[in-house]
Amino acid sequence: MSADITKLRNIGIIAHIDAGKTTVTERMLFLSGAKHRVGRVDHGTTDTDDDPEEQERGITIFSACVKYHWENHNINLLDTPGHVDFTAEVERCLRVLDGAVVVFSAREGVEAQSETVWRQADRYHVPRIVFINKMDREGADFESVFNDIEPRLGGRPVAIELPVGQGPAHVNDPFRGVIDLVDMKALQFDPETEGKAVTETEIPEELMDDALLWREQLLETICEIDEHAMALVMEDQEIPVDMIRKALRKGCIDQTIQPVLCGSALHGIGVQPLMTAVGHYLPSPLDRPPVEGFDPKKPEKKEVRKPDPNEPFSALVFKIQPAKTGDNYWIRIYSGTLKQNSRVYCPNRDKKENVAQLWQIHASKKERDGQVESLGAGDICCVIGPRFAITGDTLCDTSKDQIELPSIKFADTVLSMAIEPENTGDRKKLEDTLDMLRRQDPTFKAVDNEELGQTLISGMGELHLEVIQHRLTRDFGLNVKFYKPRVNYRETIGGKADITGACNRQIGASQMFARLKVRVQPTDDPSSAPLVFDRLPPDCPLSNDVRTAAIQELRDRAEGGGVLAGFPLSGIKIEAYDAEVHEEGSDEIAFRIAAGDAFDKALHEAGPVLLEPVMKVEVTTPDEYMGELVGDLQQRRALIAATESRGAMTVITANAPLKELFGYSSAVRSLSQGRAGSSMEPLGYQPAPKEDLEAFQY
Repeated sequence: MSADITKLRNIGIIAHIDAGKTTVTERMLFLSGAKHRVGRVDHGTTDTDDDPEEQERGITIFSACVKYHWENHNINLLDTPGHVDFTAEVERCLRVLDGAVVVFSAREGVEAQSETVWRQADRYHVPRIVFINKMDREGADFESVFNDIEPRLGGRPVAIELPVGQGPAHVNDPFRGVIDLVDMKALQFDPETEGKAVTETEIPEELMDDALLWREQLLETICEIDEHAMALVMEDQEIPVDMIRKALRKGCIDQTIQPVLCGSALHGIGVQPLMTAVGHYLPSPLDRPPVEGFDPKKPEKKEVRKPDPNEPFSALVFKIQPAKTGDNYWIRIYSGTLKQNSRVYCPNRDKKENVAQLWQIHASKKERDGQVESLGAGDICCVIGPRFAITGDTLCDTSKDQIELPSIKFADTVLSMAIEPENTGDRKKLEDTLDMLRRQDPTFKAVDNEELGQTLISGMGELHLEVIQHRLTRDFGLNVKFYKPRVNYRETIGGKADITGACNRQIGASQMFARLKVRVQPTDDPSSAPLVFDRLPPDCPLSNDVRTAAIQELRDRAEGGGVLAGFPLSGIKIEAYDAEVHEEGSDEIAFRIAAGDAFDKALHEAGPVLLEPVMKVEVTTPDEYMGELVGDLQQRRALIAATESRGAMTVITANAPLKELFGYSSAVRSLSQGRAGSSMEPLGYQPAPKEDLEAFQY
């Protein structure tokens, strides 16, 4: 159990792909003494990217947890992926974190996935600090990145450091250190010790004017946060450093500001001040609001748990790592104390679970010699023993003090692929493997089609499905056929319709009769889940059971899919507003039949519409390739939303149908001789072309 919860920090490293998250994590582990050599992403030697697929591709695919100590603080750090296909890893981590370090590349700045992870942090109200990395790269521009944060992300950055120089060693003024605007000192980092030895000096005279200008902006922000600081300024007195730090901490935890630091994680420059800033400015579990949930036996009753080891136990399962010896359940403890060989309750499954072992986590595995007897509120750990809980479920006391916490919502899949085993002998093994992958990855789906003898697997994009393919064949040794990926369409309606559904059947000597009037209409958001409302008047001649059955049938139909090809329905509102009954034969079955009849007729009458997923695409390219890349995008039915210059590069932002983007990253490299890069994220849905609709109608 953590000795002092005020010294505990649960933080995540989040960013766009290739901004340097894993390198920042590696440098933190090295500088804190948690490891003795710095791992390299390009060498496949990092602690957190320990999966063969990650090492081969040089990217993070699975979130990893590491622990280190720095300046009397205990840090649980989650390194997350940057690629949009693995955004679920970011989602589940932000759900349980208290703070985050957002990393930006000093050359590329705020990118598409930067916006996605920032919005995710906003959604979970996670305080954050900013680290502008890669200041030693060609084209690095601290001020440009800083100035992009507010308009593009809606943040309020506050610089607490400035770079000394920018760019690689061969430029006139290379990056070689940072200026601490709080202490007003220059910091240099010894390359011989890989950044461990830090020299503090006075700020060079030629940099003093810039430093004073930025410090003035810092102090103006401090005065807005702290009225005592404002009073000192009014009296022409100096604001003490401790008061500056206290105000920055308050603003950061209140999420009104984001302190900004800079450096080069690859060369160990600026990482130690970043580690110190984590302790100074990001919250402990005690600084966060108590977690709220509800009593699983009385859902209307709100329950609250404080981060106190003496409160009733509550925790959230945020990740499951399947293992032959027993699945590893990663949990965040919000309150109380958890001990080995104890029993807990999972309200989501209404099951009691065993907690056989407790482990500290290192990377994606249990930490060596990390088994512990008990852990308390605020900690993140691995539990072995549960069997029924899934990602997003709550674990709590088995006593009367029970709570169910809000779960984790994951995005819908956008791409599917049919697979089948090469021989019947592999079918059972394939089923077991897919079941294991589903437990591990909430955004991975697998549905059997018994008629075709195939399984349809679905994921968040091409790379996601490609990784699944490699795992099935390489990691699990399965002989599997893979078919061409297909887009996951949705269905909606184009207009409004009022329909009366009927049931008038003779079954034996009994006559079944029901009439149900239903109205369907599109909602403002075409990607929203179907909404079903009971608008039947209070004096409607239906018993409660019959009424409930009719509405439930409408809900079941809405969840079952549309009338074109059975794709999920979205952006549709369904209302039952009148009914007609007979004295006999108007039972639950009759009204279920009438509701189903009304549902099918209403969708046809309102005009079914096929929706295709649209992606927001961002391409960063040298100017000379811009024309070819824009032309290629237009051929892919893309709408160019914006173009802007960022240093020597041009950024093209476009909205394009996912169907037209298969293999797009390879096309970008080909058209630009490898000098342009691209990223994409889900944007929403739009009506599909007529030919796509016709393909499903005939």
